[in-house]
Amino acid sequence: MRKWWGLPFGAAIVALACAAVWYAFKPEAPLQVRATVAGLPSGNIQSAAGFARAYQPRQFSFPQDHGPHLDYQTEWWYYTGNVADAAGRRFGYQLTFFRRGLLPPQDMPSRQSDLASSQVYFAHFAVTDVSADRHWATERISRGAGGLAGASGKPYQVHLENWSAVSTDAAGDAVKLTAWDGAYSITLQLQSTKPVVRHGDNGLSAKSDVPGNASYYYSLTRMQTSGSIATESGNYTVSGLSWMDHEWSTSALGKNAEGWDWFALQLSDNRELMYYRFRNVDGGIDPVSGGTLIGADGSETHLREDQVTVDVLDRWRSPGDGVEYPVSWRIGIPSQSIDLQVDARIKDQLNRLSIVYWEGAVRATGSAGGASVTGVGYVELTGYSGSINGKF
Repeated sequence: MRKWWGLPFGAAIVALACAAVWYAFKPEAPLQVRATVAGLPSGNIQSAAGFARAYQPRQFSFPQDHGPHLDYQTEWWYYTGNVADAAGRRFGYQLTFFRRGLLPPQDMPSRQSDLASSQVYFAHFAVTDVSADRHWATERISRGAGGLAGASGKPYQVHLENWSAVSTDAAGDAVKLTAWDGAYSITLQLQSTKPVVRHGDNGLSAKSDVPGNASYYYSLTRMQTSGSIATESGNYTVSGLSWMDHEWSTSALGKNAEGWDWFALQLSDNRELMYYRFRNVDGGIDPVSGGTLIGADGSETHLREDQVTVDVLDRWRSPGDGVEYPVSWRIGIPSQSIDLQVDARIKDQLNRLSIVYWEGAVRATGSAGGASVTGVGYVELTGYSGSINGKF
């Protein structure tokens, strides 16, 4: 699944960029600021016209497909992980890069400036320090030009200023993550230990029952991780597991969708589970919801919405706005004899950014095939403070 395909980021991102420029050069007296995007028709910032759409499964080619797909309007690279130091101090981290096309490549006007671009990049960086019961998150935005932000497939890399994911091998299976902001930083080396997982229909992941409302979606589900992480409490040498999602599309949520819940779990039996469900405004779950169970050998079992049960066991109320978020779940897959309880490492892992959403580190306990299992992972929750549809 993942994520943000339906949000018309263009208008929000342009507004944020203009605000950032104004703040950096703000005058002594109030100033009325107006901004336009060169080459973009007035009133058409959110238009998807001219961008490609995902209708059919595709043949993936790596490392090229680790890079950007500019024919599509929206794209993201998601890294999340659970790590710990030698003393057992646990951390979760998130480093996410979004790309938003303001114009399809064929409509980009010819311009001489090195800063001219039809691409805007947006990134989120978050750290959860479990022992300190502390979650911290920040964001950045920049144009995809002048070395400020960008991505490539061969070699694979994506960056926004001093935040980056850079391949350290030819295939893009080994990646170095770097990000820092104030007291918080990560310098992590990730090595994939399993093949690429293609979700949905050989990588075609439906977002509604409307043709073309789909994305291309794959993951690296078990990446051995080592390096360092810094928080306000100090610097730590850590190791653990990470998960990478890459998705691109020109699509929208279903007309009745309110938001989504997304689970990515790495189990102690060397299997992984990705499952997402779209919550509708009437409280129902959209039938296009689904997921993938990845075997210890890398095999893929695709799961329909009616094959997975998710029951909320506990909720946390945000002190800022009073919104309740689930923080404990029971997930069952009867056909696979899987029964798991998934709990947030800490309850307040709310990313209070320009888009407010809960994304945090979790642990899992339960049984699979009659044997006890444990696990780690990440959960993302959107639409709880109001429907995602039509917000931007």
